[in-house]
Amino acid sequence: MTREYIQYYSSPVGLIQCKSDDHQLIEVNFVEEENEHTSLKIPSVLKETLKQLDEYFAGTRTKFDVKLQLNGTEFQNTVWKELTNIPYGEAVSYKSVGERIGNKKAVRAIGNANNKNKIVIIVPCHRVMGSNGKLVGYGGGLWRKEWLLNHENIAFH
Repeated sequence: MTREYIQYYSSPVGLIQCKSDDHQLIEVNFVEEENEHTSLKIPSVLKETLKQLDEYFAGTRTKFDVKLQLNGTEFQNTVWKELTNIPYGEAVSYKSVGERIGNKKAVRAIGNANNKNKIVIIVPCHRVMGSNGKLVGYGGGLWRKEWLLNHENIAFH
C-alpha cells in the first residue's frame, strides 16, 4: 500500500491541504481547517510543492514543475494535462480546451473534469472561463478564482 503524506499551506486565499506519496503530488485542495494530521516525514515532492506555492503567491513562479499523480478517468486526465499547458497570465474558454484535446463539443464534460480537479492552482483550472469571458464555476469558490486571475493579471469581464 502506498503511503500518503499531508501538509497544510496557509495561502492568501485560504488554507490548502497538500497530499503526496513518496514520489508524486496527489492533491492540492482548499480546506476550511486542518482535518487530518500533518505528516512528520515530508517527502521531497511535498517540500518542493510548498516551496513552489510560496514562489507562486510571491509572484516569482509562473510554472510548476512537481511530479503529479492524476487520478481520474482517461478523459479527465487528458483535460487536466491540457490545463497544465495554459500559460500563466492567460485564460482560455472551455470550448478552447475542447478544441485543444480534439473534442470541441465536450464543453460540459470539460467543466465537469475541472470540477473534479484535485490539484488546484498547479493544474490551473482557474484559467478556464466561459466563452463570453465571464467567471463560471470554480470548486474553490468564484471569489478564489477571481483572486487567482487578478494575481496572474488575467483580464475578465
